[in-house]
Amino acid sequence: MADDEQLPERHINIHFSPELMAGVYANFANVSFSDYEFTVTFARVDHEVEDEEIPGVVVTRVNLAPRFARELADALQDALSKWSTQEGIRNLPEGGGSSGTGA
Repeated sequence: MADDEQLPERHINIHFSPELMAGVYANFANVSFSDYEFTVTFARVDHEVEDEEIPGVVVTRVNLAPRFARELADALQDALSKWSTQEGIRNLPEGGGSSGTGA
């Protein structure tokens, strides 16, 4: 293929059940890896229990190819950056003045 030729644009068409659409809640994740893949285990943990052992339930486990793990990490970093900016704007002090003492 010549350098000036471009591949046609491709779209991924993903379908899933209403149960999957609802998603699951997780407030804990563990990441492990091998030579061939990364594994992310998501769990729901009850942090309010005061026992030595904190109860938790695994809600899902996802195995990722290393290349996709990097793409996911980049996408999460981008989303977190955008969220932080949005939250920073939303939580600005009212009045718009400077926080200095003035002269």
